[in-house]
Order: sequence, then C-alpha cells, then structure tokens
Amino acid sequence: MFTGIIQKVAKIADRKLSGKAGKLVVDLGSPLKNPIKGESIAVNGACLTLEECSENLLIFHVLEETLKKTNLGSLPKGSKVNIERALSVGDSIGGHIVSGHIDATCPVRSLRKKGGDWVLSVEYPQEFAPYFVEKGSVSIDGVSLTVVEAGKDFFSAHLIPTTIETTSLSDRKPGDLVNIETDLIGKYILRYLKASGGLKAGSKINMDVLRDSGWDH
Repeated sequence: MFTGIIQKVAKIADRKLSGKAGKLVVDLGSPLKNPIKGESIAVNGACLTLEECSENLLIFHVLEETLKKTNLGSLPKGSKVNIERALSVGDSIGGHIVSGHIDATCPVRSLRKKGGDWVLSVEYPQEFAPYFVEKGSVSIDGVSLTVVEAGKDFFSAHLIPTTIETTSLSDRKPGDLVNIETDLIGKYILRYLKASGGLKAGSKINMDVLRDSGWDH
C-alpha cells in the first residue's frame, strides 16, 4: 500500500519488452537507500516489483498488461516519473490509501495557475463518473490529491506550489495521459451500494445517498 506522498522524481532510462513481460529502468539520480530485491515501489502510481538495483538505476519487472494499461508504456525515455516506496509498519499516512492498481489512463484537459496554486483538470470516461466526488481523494500519477470539482466528464484538483515543485505533474500538458486511481474506500462503498440496490446505474455518490444507506457516522 502507498499514500500518494511522492518521495522522489526520477526519469525513465530504458524500457524493454520481451514476449508478455519486460523491464522498466528508472534513473533516480542518486542511490536508493537500503533497496530490497522484490520490494514494491509505485512508479507514477503503478505498483511495480523491484528486480534489481544498480547505483542510481532501479530495474523493474513489468507485464505487457502494465505497459498497456498505464502511461509507463507510452512515456518517452527521459520522462519524469513519481516514485514512492511501499508503506512500512509505523509509517505516517500523509495522503490517502493508494493500492497502486491503476483504474484508467485519462487525458489532461488543462493545467492553469489560479492565485498561488495550480488547477489540474483531467477528462474521464462517463462510466467513471460515480467514483469522483467533490472533496474526495484521487491519485494522479501516484500523487494524492483532493477533487475540488467533479463534472460529467472531467474532474479538477488543486496543486499547491510544493506539489508542483516535488512531483512530475508540473510537466503535464493538455492531451497527456495520466494514471488515475480512484479512492479505494469509495470503490468499496460503491460496490456495496450497487450490491444492496442502494445505487441506480449511472448515479453518482453524494452525502444524501450515503446517509440513506446508513453511512452517516
């Protein structure tokens, strides 16, 4: 599990695919402290297994499916990626619970400055509408953010200067694909509501729906 608090921005150094699997090589720019072969590391929010570590380079085993379902298969070499190591017992959960399983890659609509912050807007397929709730959590390229606006086919999140400075999101342009993981707890609630008949197809979750279903604590 992860929290969406980025620990390092790295660059894609190489990507090799052989059959149904391959290797993704990431350049950290400095050695990783106490690397453990087989440990889980989120790269742009996608949970990968560390296969080898050599000086500044991290080498991950990746499936063809991972490269197809995330932007790790399409980003050019040299692209910046966000790095987060998995939670250890006793670590602080500074963002929100992130599984590292990407739900979709979605195009950036805009990244614009507003006052002292930035507003990042991302488009999504209509079937994902129920998963985006204002003031809910979302992971964009592994970064824990809060949804400030949830439209019919897009959502927006505010980026504070620290987020712009310490993640790869500052490089995103309209049309760029970003990895999206919707809120894990929200997904379980939505599944429960659908199974219990408390949510009609195409409906969005809101506080009234949650209260009517007993989620008022």
